[in-house]
Amino acid sequence: MDPTSQALEIAREIGFDLAGVAPLRPPQASDRFRAWLDDGFHGEMGWLSRQSADILDPARSLPGGNSMLVVGLAHARAEVSLPGGGRVARYAAGRDYHNVMRRMLTKLARGLRRAGLVRKGRRIVDSGPLLERSHAAEAGLGFESKAANLLHPSFGPWFFLGELLIDAELEPTAGPAPGSCGTCTACIDACPTGAIVAPGRVDARACISYQTIENRGVVPTELRVEVGPWVFGCDICSEVCPWGHRAGDFSARFGVHSAIADRGLVEWLDAGEDLGGWLPASPLQRQGREGLARNAAIALGNLPSDAGRRSLLRALTFDPSALVREASAWALSRGHGEDESSRAALEKASLSDPDPANRLAIHGWRSSCR
Repeated sequence: MDPTSQALEIAREIGFDLAGVAPLRPPQASDRFRAWLDDGFHGEMGWLSRQSADILDPARSLPGGNSMLVVGLAHARAEVSLPGGGRVARYAAGRDYHNVMRRMLTKLARGLRRAGLVRKGRRIVDSGPLLERSHAAEAGLGFESKAANLLHPSFGPWFFLGELLIDAELEPTAGPAPGSCGTCTACIDACPTGAIVAPGRVDARACISYQTIENRGVVPTELRVEVGPWVFGCDICSEVCPWGHRAGDFSARFGVHSAIADRGLVEWLDAGEDLGGWLPASPLQRQGREGLARNAAIALGNLPSDAGRRSLLRALTFDPSALVREASAWALSRGHGEDESSRAALEKASLSDPDPANRLAIHGWRSSCR
């Protein structure tokens, strides 16, 4: 067996569903990435700009490297909701995929060394300085979609990517994978915030996933209704994609975290600092307690209930985070503006909230209540 075939066989034996090889060279989407940064579409994700030199020249991440082994692991499952409402992106519903993929990549590196194929390598999962979808497309793992994700004929958009940069010079695998978006615009049409500004170009600042995960500050008021029930990520563009409808069910690989399966939005908002302790080995830890509580408050405004109103009133009065109080005030005005106790609480908060910006914003929302 030639070295490339041997390396791919080892990857499949470890459990990866997809594997391919790309040269360790600048990504084919380099020009698009530069234009995306120049347009400011990365929002507050400043590391993308700071690390752009490494992203545009991945060989910098492994001096003496020659090839990139790109792998994929399917994660398709049914939609995931918290009890009583509130949605989490499917990829984040169970065990932290970063940990799973890193362990598998470590096994892959060991297997390649035992076979005498490599001497050194570097594993990357999601957060490394790499334009991974471009390299994965070049390796034949899929084709880039109009929603700027990667599509595979069997797994649709529902698979994780990981990379192992290695010093071995393997033969690149054929790409791209068969298929294309053709004339389909389902993802563009379905995006509630219009974040897909052109085929393959997403303005992260308008993206629900960005706002519920990457944005650590105030969610723009004009986007909050469209955020709907989402408290971590968003699957809308993937759910409407025809390529994802026959992807199978791989939910057993990652399960559903107990903080999602057993606890609803009210509990998330009421939990206080305990919320972070509910999330061991979950991707949701990335947002932190304050961001998750903010997201829960906004979702409760879009999914009004009596229990939600009581929780929002408590948060407006007692939550130590100005960010959470601000989101709770908006949610009360959005979902319970006709309620006398909600209007009274907003009136009081507009005068007494410790944060001056909050007082100003709450005054405006109180004035708009019915």
